[in-house]
Amino acid sequence: MTTLVLCVDRSNDVGRKAGVDTPVVGWEAVRSLVTDLGLADPEDAGVNSLLESLRVARDLSDEGEETVVAVVSGVGDSAVRADRSLARQLDDVLETRQFDSAIVVIDSAADERAVPMIESRLPVDAVDRVVVRQARDLESTYYLLKQFLADEELRETVLVPIGIGLLILPVLLVYFSTAIALAGVASLLGAALLYYGLGVDEFVESMPERAREALYSGQVSVVTYVAALGLSVVGAFLGVLSASPVDGAEFVAAMRFSYAAVPWLALAALTASFGRLLDELIRDEGVRTPYLNLPFGVLAVGLLLRGFAGYFLEREAGWDSLTVFGYAFSPTERLAVFIVGGIALALVGVRVAASVSDETLDDVIDEQETANAGSGTAGSETTTDGGASAEERHG
Repeated sequence: MTTLVLCVDRSNDVGRKAGVDTPVVGWEAVRSLVTDLGLADPEDAGVNSLLESLRVARDLSDEGEETVVAVVSGVGDSAVRADRSLARQLDDVLETRQFDSAIVVIDSAADERAVPMIESRLPVDAVDRVVVRQARDLESTYYLLKQFLADEELRETVLVPIGIGLLILPVLLVYFSTAIALAGVASLLGAALLYYGLGVDEFVESMPERAREALYSGQVSVVTYVAALGLSVVGAFLGVLSASPVDGAEFVAAMRFSYAAVPWLALAALTASFGRLLDELIRDEGVRTPYLNLPFGVLAVGLLLRGFAGYFLEREAGWDSLTVFGYAFSPTERLAVFIVGGIALALVGVRVAASVSDETLDDVIDEQETANAGSGTAGSETTTDGGASAEERHG
């Protein structure tokens, strides 16, 4: 079994500083190259990389394994030409004899990009990355930054919001106080992180496509969604008109807003769910249990919210009782009626869904889990390292 210990110099420091043509093959030739490069530039990390290649080859030879040391470099005025030159040199080394595997020695993140090219020609057993001990923190930080900047998604998620915040910070400091400026920038960064963290960006990106598909397919829910949006705006408008604070009582104002807006918001949700239910019926594929439960759930939640808001408003106004059909209801009794009514509506919805649809809740949960698993598998990337293991050495 013959192992190739390959030192990769993608930036061609060996050729430029030592004046040596690559590839360099053989123990004595590489050891002589260490002297030449060390005399030319003692601070070059390539010296440590060459010494590490010799050390790895020596250790493998001591274990009874046949090894060959070689050095290849990228020669060219561009990254493409350098990589193609490195590939030609590697082919020249492989033509000298038959190798079973390779151990790649590198000293930077740029050199590591050549590993896939080597793997396409020869099995790679290990990748030995040399970090000079005195520059360990600096080199590791540089390596992480290179990886971070190479990831387009991370750049958009982190660097773009920070850049926008730094641009608007001077403008806010000119027109507002320092506290307001810092609060505005912090709010912007927080909103950006939530925007990406909660997946709102994916939902926004898919909205035009989903709307176009809905319009072309003639779904009724498109119209009902627009109607629901209008009803929501009406509810919010009436709630704002009703929410006039009294003596700084913000809680009472919030309850007035809820009491006035909840019926309209519930009607909006009911309209949207009704449109979705009609789409299910039109497709003639059977109505799923969640769409049958949704209208009853919306009404139940709306009834409960209005009941609690009315209870607090009645207490604030000092109402003692309300007579209905000769019976006086206290605020607590009216709240109890709303709660019982909401629970009863929810139970009716469950009963109706169970009697109309053959689909059970377990079926819905299983179907959702299967869909999530399928999307996770499709969105993941399968990576293979060809048996290569990364090892960090200190030169």
